[in-house]
Amino acid sequence: MTWACLAQHAHDIYMKFIAMELKPLNDPEHATPRVRRISFGRFSIPLPGSRLLRIALGILLCIAGLFGFLPILGFWMIPLGLAVLSVDFAPARRLRRRFEVWWGRRGTEKNEA
Repeated sequence: MTWACLAQHAHDIYMKFIAMELKPLNDPEHATPRVRRISFGRFSIPLPGSRLLRIALGILLCIAGLFGFLPILGFWMIPLGLAVLSVDFAPARRLRRRFEVWWGRRGTEKNEA
């Protein structure tokens, strides 16, 4: 390749880059931070933005779920705590995804029968 060919190629790449539609930084899509949410069917629960706060909340829910025999507290807190932890921890995320796949297959099997 000659220098002229390389220069033309670089110019073409530069012109394609300039021609792309770039979103300005003051675009509302860039202005709002991403809110992490947990979805259960049609329900959606927002989570704290801080990773440390999410981990503390997940652990607290799991521990409180162990006292499910007491009033107010319940065993329902354990899966909710694991769901909150699944945002930040891969093992918990794998468990949640396996459950979602199992639940989806279970639903389709019921519809086929």
